[in-house]
Amino acid sequence: MRATLNIPDDLISEVQKLSGEKSKTKAITTAMEEFIKQKKIKELIALKGKVQIDYDWEKEEELEMKAQKKREKLLEK
Repeated sequence: MRATLNIPDDLISEVQKLSGEKSKTKAITTAMEEFIKQKKIKELIALKGKVQIDYDWEKEEELEMKAQKKREKLLEK
């Protein structure tokens, strides 16, 4: 998508320098992707202690092993 934006030259230059991108478009895209990534990480961190996950990986592994044995028996026939 094309857009016309008024971004100070010094900001674009710094983003290009920090990102290592020569193209202004790539530098801005990289900066936006990094911004989104950081915001999502902060949102996940904010959930710490607020979400309870009842997940028993050992039980899940046991069920998977049983299912694998069933598949192997079916293949033997």
